[in-house]
Amino acid sequence: MIGRFWNWFWQPTVRYTWGSIFVVGAFAGVIFWGGFNTAMEATNTMEFCISCHEMDENVYEEYKETVHYQNRTGVQATCSDCHVPDPWIHKVVRKIQATGELYHKALGTIDTPEKFEDKRLTLAKSVWRAMKQTDSRECRNCHSWEAMKTGIQKRRATKRHKDAQAEGLTCIDCHKGIAHRAVHKLLGEDDDPYDGKPDSRRLISKAEEAAIKAKKAAEAAAAKKAAEEAAKKAAEEAAAKKAAEAAKAAEMAKAASAPAAAPASAGPDMTGVEPVDVTMLYPGQASLEWVLKGSDHGGGRAVRRIGDRCQECHKGEQADMGKKIVGGEKAEATPIPGKRGSIKVALQAVHDGTNMTLKFQWPDAGHTPAPFADGGKMDPDNQIKLAVMVDDGKVEDAEQLGCWVTCHHDSRYMPDAPKPDAISASEAAKIIDVTDGVSKYTKGSRTKLEYKGKNGKPRGAWDKLIDKADLDAKHAEGAFMDLFRYKSKDNKVDEGLVMADRKMHDSKEITGIGTLENGTWTVVLTRPLAATQPGGVTFEPGKTYTVGFAIHDDYTTARFHHVSLEYRLALDNPEAEINVVKK
Repeated sequence: MIGRFWNWFWQPTVRYTWGSIFVVGAFAGVIFWGGFNTAMEATNTMEFCISCHEMDENVYEEYKETVHYQNRTGVQATCSDCHVPDPWIHKVVRKIQATGELYHKALGTIDTPEKFEDKRLTLAKSVWRAMKQTDSRECRNCHSWEAMKTGIQKRRATKRHKDAQAEGLTCIDCHKGIAHRAVHKLLGEDDDPYDGKPDSRRLISKAEEAAIKAKKAAEAAAAKKAAEEAAKKAAEEAAAKKAAEAAKAAEMAKAASAPAAAPASAGPDMTGVEPVDVTMLYPGQASLEWVLKGSDHGGGRAVRRIGDRCQECHKGEQADMGKKIVGGEKAEATPIPGKRGSIKVALQAVHDGTNMTLKFQWPDAGHTPAPFADGGKMDPDNQIKLAVMVDDGKVEDAEQLGCWVTCHHDSRYMPDAPKPDAISASEAAKIIDVTDGVSKYTKGSRTKLEYKGKNGKPRGAWDKLIDKADLDAKHAEGAFMDLFRYKSKDNKVDEGLVMADRKMHDSKEITGIGTLENGTWTVVLTRPLAATQPGGVTFEPGKTYTVGFAIHDDYTTARFHHVSLEYRLALDNPEAEINVVKK
């Protein structure tokens, strides 16, 4: 049987017929395969992707402003690099799925910018879900853990990537909005960005965004003009005052019979004590709630879940951060024209076994009037104030965030500051001092902190006090930020604490002196190592403390100051960020 078939198959006529079929079939297969792949690749080009006005008018315009479109290396990631799988099987599946887009093209589902904006978040969630399911496969065509050179990344990038690896996160968990508008910021802290459900929330339109920018520019120009007029008036007043003082001095010169009083002591000798560079940044309206909310602060999740310190991500970035905030780019609704974004302070610290002395030096910046304050000066009595906050491990989150734990979204001059009538009607006003509005407080003194602001809730917790008995117990155990502050008027030092509110009084044990010479401020503070108030901090050898600093320069008050990140301070410990040397 087999022999017969074999003989038949190899008969010349039949042989040539089957050979022809094989040749034609192979040739047709090559043509089909080549045509199919050519068509596939043609649909992967940038030109094809933006050939419809839906893409050309919307996402393409946004994409052109990103680093994936144009960068210093000249490497460009096109639409398909991010949205079409490279493995052939997955690519074919994606192309089949894309036929659904033809259906919506015919229906005109997103054929106008307005319709597109209405669907944008829904579309984005669909893409995010796909990337989550594939472990950000398309991102990893170019990016991988192994190829990252962490030595040249920013501190926070290195830290975030290490944490992501440890937690098993994928690229899209953190990098939404890198090529298109930041629609993910519409999501609340409890939203699932990967549920794929229709979501009608939308960003403001580009026209509205342009109008807001134009309004801000006009307001900035008006503020600048007002500041210039205030500065001119202040200069004229200063000149008149100087002339009057000169005349008075001339009259009194003849009657002078005693030398001027000797200046206060400038403190112990700091020779040989290496100064610590402390860069103070302008924080604007970046409250504790702002820090905790991921859509405001990209590190919010790391602070809440991992317990990261501010220094771990932002050390070395303070000047850049302050520049952005002081200019109104983020976290600031009322910029002060000309105000510097950061202050570089040289800090030296010594002790003698009984007292600790801190010496601060920084450059003066002259006067930049605040447009919303009379005469451009919010606190005309004090050209500068310098505050030191200390925690010995008893204040919740202070080791992570330093003095940021006392700054809230509902404090005075902040976005959710309560109205005077709401303050006076609250039971909390009977317990805390609200004479000048809501002051600083700690989270531990409240029953609940609202940091999300979901459904329009005000962020903060100013009126959610724990029971009075619990407040008293926390005070007794020292669960508050110990605070002392120098004020340039009369070289005065006051001290107190922050817990339910900020309470201050004149200090009898802490001394301070400040001078402005040759354009440099010098402030020297001397404090006993032993606690100066019940429950306060006592500095002991072998222990580490968290400290934060604030400078209200140029007659400022409230949140318009400059602040430091948190620092670790210890006595005679070279490993501490601030080593208080015995001298």
